[in-house]
Amino acid sequence: MKDFFNQFERKTLIRGIIALVVYLLWVIWLGNFWFLLGLPIVFDMYLTRKVNWSPWKKREGKNNVIIEWIDALIFAVIAVTIINIFLFQNYKIPTGSMEKSLQVGDHLYVSKVAYGPRIPNTPLALPFMQHTIPGTTKKSYINWPNWDYKRLKGFSDIKRWDPVVFNFPAGDTVFIPEQARSIYAIIRDGVESYKRRDMAAKQPLKSDQEYYNLARKDLWKSDEITIRPVDRRDNYIKRCVAIPGDSLKIVNGIIYVNGEKEPDLEGRQHAHHIITNGKPLNKRALNKLGIYSKDLENYWDNTYHFVPLTEKMKKTIEGYRNVIAVNKVTPFDLNQYGLLSPHNIFPHNRELYPWDLDNFGPIYIPKKGVTVDLTLETLPFYRRIIEAYEANKLEVKDSLIYINNEVATNYTFKMDYYWMMGDNRNNSLDARYWGYVPEDHIIGRPRFIWLSLHQEKRFPGNIQLKRMFKSVK
Repeated sequence: MKDFFNQFERKTLIRGIIALVVYLLWVIWLGNFWFLLGLPIVFDMYLTRKVNWSPWKKREGKNNVIIEWIDALIFAVIAVTIINIFLFQNYKIPTGSMEKSLQVGDHLYVSKVAYGPRIPNTPLALPFMQHTIPGTTKKSYINWPNWDYKRLKGFSDIKRWDPVVFNFPAGDTVFIPEQARSIYAIIRDGVESYKRRDMAAKQPLKSDQEYYNLARKDLWKSDEITIRPVDRRDNYIKRCVAIPGDSLKIVNGIIYVNGEKEPDLEGRQHAHHIITNGKPLNKRALNKLGIYSKDLENYWDNTYHFVPLTEKMKKTIEGYRNVIAVNKVTPFDLNQYGLLSPHNIFPHNRELYPWDLDNFGPIYIPKKGVTVDLTLETLPFYRRIIEAYEANKLEVKDSLIYINNEVATNYTFKMDYYWMMGDNRNNSLDARYWGYVPEDHIIGRPRFIWLSLHQEKRFPGNIQLKRMFKSVK
């Protein structure tokens, strides 16, 4: 044994032992001991070196500069890919749904180990591409192999009010020309269009299911529809306001979880009307508050503005001499302005649940192992869970609910679910539109902003140093 170790340099031996220990720990964390078959490969790569595991380069002598660069690039791509899967990844804020907590242009460090990293459903994919090759409509991944959901052990569970990055639950089927919208919202809009057409023509109205089937059939005629596995759906970031087992209700825009009022979040904002005496608002003063031209897109004249504000911003603006009143916008106002479609509010049954963004619920957040009663009244809440997220066959015939061809009067959840909402309450596409987020869609927790670029300024003035390395709360 002594002769065996003597044949290696001390540094080589130490490096090899570290590599073997790290690999063993990774296999234990992974929980799949088939990967122990990779131990001989690691042993040979770092110690015995009998096989050339980099056949594109010579083991002895100097390699071409291009070969060295290719080797370094391959190593970097593999290393970053592994880091992105198991440790952390970058996430850039694309929309204003979390303002003023997080801003468009913020780049976040998202920890995968916070809640435990997922094993990829589709491991064979081009690196650094979510679902589409840039500049094309071609997929950046292949569907085989397709692994079942598995999450490794993390440092904590999701807590209420945590900001969370996750895959868009309603992004399983996508109409490519309108990827930012849920295909189900597009179909529901089609249903309303069909209804209005028949009403205008004074034709007898059909049932909602008949209209839904017509709208769905029209959309599915397109050859621009694609189906995406969980890990290839768009990434979203919202705040988890309710966890499995909670009961949630929204009253006049205020969230109540299990009867308790939500905490005062500094970045939470609602849409407001600012009414002035005719004199325009001072842009410099607004900029100091964090209000820029993108926030002032919806206004009619110098006396009437439509602006998202936090409570702190509202109190400051109320003190301006030319401001007469600052009033919170109602869902009715949003609907009048075309900024809200009531038929798209979850659970998408206006007859039973005529809710809006500010008055919603009560609603139960499903918890793994809990059994709920199933009726035609409760089915709208759980239908997508049963069919899409937990892969059951569901039918309603003669007022009876069938799951996997058997009459069902109750259902037991196989996964935990979460309720995610944006801090920009009147301008956030969140759970109030598409419902629950399953546990297998959770990606990670943003920890800090590592880069922040202002969207309305030019370099270098767009670099917001004060926001960089600020923790995400």
